[in-house]
Amino acid sequence: MTIAQRIRDLREDRDLTQMQIAKLLNTSQTVYSRYERNERDLPIDYLQTLCIFYNVTADYILGFTNTPSKLPKK
Repeated sequence: MTIAQRIRDLREDRDLTQMQIAKLLNTSQTVYSRYERNERDLPIDYLQTLCIFYNVTADYILGFTNTPSKLPKK
């Protein structure tokens, strides 16, 4: 599974719109949609924000694991 598919699935599983996630990332819906279509690489700071927001590890979003592990507590 690609990063694009993973972030789309995470968003859709929570019934969120691209606009809502774009707002979270402080970007436009158009730019965010390009990440979901795999037309642009997801910046590392956006990856970090999405990991915190969805409470999953970067390994899950990056496709290194198919288990959506929660972030460790600090």
